[in-house]
Amino acid sequence: MLSDFLAEQAHLDYSYPEVGATKSLPPAGYVLDRTRIQLGSGELVFEAAKSALYRWRQMQIGWVDVWSPDTPLEAGQDIAIVGRAVGFWWLNACRIIYTVDESGDTTRFGFGYGTLPGHVEMGEERFLIEWDRQIDQVHYDILAFSKPNHILARIGYPMVRRCQKRFGRDSSASMFKASNPGAVMPLPLQSTD
Repeated sequence: MLSDFLAEQAHLDYSYPEVGATKSLPPAGYVLDRTRIQLGSGELVFEAAKSALYRWRQMQIGWVDVWSPDTPLEAGQDIAIVGRAVGFWWLNACRIIYTVDESGDTTRFGFGYGTLPGHVEMGEERFLIEWDRQIDQVHYDILAFSKPNHILARIGYPMVRRCQKRFGRDSSASMFKASNPGAVMPLPLQSTD
């Protein structure tokens, strides 16, 4: 069933025109969400977080999951996001747009994906691990812009917004546990524009 769903989406284009905008300045006309948490410090934490992102741990949070967790982090790869809300499971399609793998004073690793027509929202989300070597801090950062794409998302928009905020918190917790097990987790910083 999930493979059939993705096969149907494979030949479709993104559901919004501003593809790749999470690389720089997200566009106007969308709700902008950002969640950021310090994972710890040092190369071991950075590498553990990078490994967790490769395994899609940021999506494996109990009420949200990804299919297939073996999907490589490569531009053009399609994935299905399965989420549970208001007693129902929702199936959403996304495609990886770009990857990030930069070394320097701040080393970055991550990717951005965009929604396909088979998604209740339209927009883009970027997942990024950053290691600021000068202050030796590793952060996990989510940047997303979105608006409803399905009539039920419009009708239930207050619930959608709560789920989006909850996703940021739960995704941060999953990444923290994967990269710094046993440590006390700080609260993630969340903002909406």
